[in-house]
Amino acid sequence: MIEKTFETACGTIRYWTNELVSGRKTLVFLPGLTADHRLFDKQIEAFENEYNLLTWDAPGHAESRPFRYDFNLMDKAIWIHNILETEHILRPVLIGQSMGGYVSQCYMEKYPGETAGFVSIDSAPLKRSYVTGFEISLLKHIEPMYRAFPWKTLKKLGAEGCSVTAYGRSLMEQFIGSYTKDEYCTLSGHGMKMLAEAMEADLPYTIDCPAILICGEEDLAGSAKSYNRRWAKIEGLQIFWIRDAGHNSNTDKPEEVNRIIREFAEGLGEKIQ
Repeated sequence: MIEKTFETACGTIRYWTNELVSGRKTLVFLPGLTADHRLFDKQIEAFENEYNLLTWDAPGHAESRPFRYDFNLMDKAIWIHNILETEHILRPVLIGQSMGGYVSQCYMEKYPGETAGFVSIDSAPLKRSYVTGFEISLLKHIEPMYRAFPWKTLKKLGAEGCSVTAYGRSLMEQFIGSYTKDEYCTLSGHGMKMLAEAMEADLPYTIDCPAILICGEEDLAGSAKSYNRRWAKIEGLQIFWIRDAGHNSNTDKPEEVNRIIREFAEGLGEKIQ
């Protein structure tokens, strides 16, 4: 993968692509809150010779620091779109894990008709109708809640709450360990506040392309499983439950998730750049 940079008014975003080949489908991997591009190492390894690939360290994360926290979820979608334009990529397949799934929904809201496919991995719907006022309020108060925990406990909860495998937990430990407690709490608080505000905006967040949901059967992050059940039923989306996998199901069961992604991407047609 080739490391590249994109400049914004708030800071520099670092992202990675393989050698982009004209005419190939492009898979865009968007990691969740506090995770970085390494979350998709097993996916990159599986797909790098078949598809154009792009992933990033989201603003404020890992190598995309320092970054001023003066942006919202829609700004992230706009920056991804700008990066794809820079790389001359049209109609990507967006693959978002957790927060990355929310960014994907903002992308489809902002740029209707420009997404070839959407894969949600342990994410949830962004529409206001799915959440209560209490849940939105809770999201806005994550930062002081996190700061109340000892740093050692917070790191342990962060790793064990996202994964059920040694590999997945080791990755999360690496991600979280790259921050100080203050950085981690600030980043988490800002991310959850952005999410709450995006829900409060009460936009349509229409999924206007083929889409599937992937969710770990052991996902304990919030009400992820409940949201996915409702999302699949209300929107008529196919859902794949991953056995023995947690919130980061793509790290807990990469072979199974990769198979689902490949079958989905292959079904989208032959030439999507």
